[in-house]
Amino acid sequence: MGVYMDIRQGDILHMKKAHPCGSKDWVVLRVGMDFKLKCQGCGREVMLPRSKAEKNMKSVTRDQAER
Repeated sequence: MGVYMDIRQGDILHMKKAHPCGSKDWVVLRVGMDFKLKCQGCGREVMLPRSKAEKNMKSVTRDQAER
């Protein structure tokens, strides 16, 4: 079993590839074995397995007030 990244609800994930709408930024709505993500460009919500999301992620942005 691998080590998981510290991803929390409300984080913004910057992906390597763009969504068809052109946006690369996704907001995390739900965390678990799957992530529920919402596209910042068009508002589409998708469920993505954690392993695939972590592989395709470029960076994570978190609100400074939460730390």
